[in-house]
Amino acid sequence: MSDKPNILYVFADQMRATAMNCMPEPLREPVHTPNLDRLASQGVLCTNAYANSPVCTPSRATLLTGKFALNCRCIVNDLRLPEDEHSIADALDDAGYHCGYIGKWHLDGISRHMFTPPGRRRHGFDAYWAAYNCNHNYFDPKWYEDDNPMLQRQAGYDADVQTDQAIGFLERFREEPFCLFLSWGPPHDPYRTAPQEFLDMYPTDRIALRPNMEGADPEALAGYYAHVTALDRNIGRLMDALERLGLAENTIVVFSSDHGDMLWAHGRRNKQQPHEESIHIPLIVRWPGHVPAGRTSDLLIGVVDHAPTLLGLAGVPVPAEMDGRDLSGLISGDMAEAARPSSVYIGEYVSFDQAQIWQPWRGVRTERYTYARWLQGGGVLFDNAADPYQMHNLFHDPEHAATRQELEGELQGWLTRLNDGFKRGEEHLRDLGQQEEWLIRQEHFYGFGTRNF
Repeated sequence: MSDKPNILYVFADQMRATAMNCMPEPLREPVHTPNLDRLASQGVLCTNAYANSPVCTPSRATLLTGKFALNCRCIVNDLRLPEDEHSIADALDDAGYHCGYIGKWHLDGISRHMFTPPGRRRHGFDAYWAAYNCNHNYFDPKWYEDDNPMLQRQAGYDADVQTDQAIGFLERFREEPFCLFLSWGPPHDPYRTAPQEFLDMYPTDRIALRPNMEGADPEALAGYYAHVTALDRNIGRLMDALERLGLAENTIVVFSSDHGDMLWAHGRRNKQQPHEESIHIPLIVRWPGHVPAGRTSDLLIGVVDHAPTLLGLAGVPVPAEMDGRDLSGLISGDMAEAARPSSVYIGEYVSFDQAQIWQPWRGVRTERYTYARWLQGGGVLFDNAADPYQMHNLFHDPEHAATRQELEGELQGWLTRLNDGFKRGEEHLRDLGQQEEWLIRQEHFYGFGTRNF
């Protein structure tokens, strides 16, 4: 068995941080998650983890490259992650790791159903591949495996099948240093497609709505919780497999999500907004003997920081081109608290899909405040300590002018460091040379491709 730590990174799609019973009050939701609770008791629960770009493709590109979506050229869903972008798997390959990927990919462009061939379009996940670009039909599991271009199918619940594949990967590579990314599709909608045994756990007439929810669908919320509990069972299966195979002590386990879900908070659905329900994600890190057990940390950490932090924990050099911060010393407790980040940079570069009626926005999340501005004016300022449900927008409140000015300064610092011109989405696409990809996407989904460049 290798002396290098293995890495098992498990992430859900569209799961918000508060959908775990181990999260502290006041925002914890009534979800049954005994295995995630156990995982948190054995590691560090990060309560201030955020998606820098709260939508699928940009967030997944950020996760794997350690670069902000604008810098890794993935600012819209269904743009292909350019082949010359390097990922955490590339860095780990160079260090002798066997890297595998299972589940939803959503980084290979249009169509969402294509075979992703071996090579650079897999960005270093070469030891094992059982993935599909994008599928949310959870009772029609399908994937392409390794170099076989024939579509594979199996009966059952998608996440159960993928967990079986992950356990097979652990068994196969147990004697080698490995990194496995396991990407589940739930609890992303459709919500009522969880296994019936879990739907039965959440009667819709007993679902309590949060104070900021407007016109919510209790059946959808109950289905969301059912999906989370179904995933929780699979977390338990993975932890049991690590124990059975003797891998638990030498495997860094991470659980997270690509972004959250508004679920009718403030009358909105899905993601792509600066609100907590959209940007706040779960993050648990367990590595016995190296990461303190049972610790709750309010460290500010963005998705962009996950790759460099994992590399730091594993003792693998962090590539210089990564934008993210190696926060492994703060996770493990070896670094002085003075090195804590002051904010997480958040934003939406192009308004599309559910956010088409909104404008691009940029902002920051500090330990206390959320601040964001829309491109054409206006914005939000929330005091999350005094107003955890974000019911009172202080953006135009004269009494908070100094706070707004301070946070604008924090945002300007990020814009300058990242060379982000905060322009119209079409201008960013033009600058990146991705106009044609964008038009193909719009034609594919909406039957039109007319945009002004």
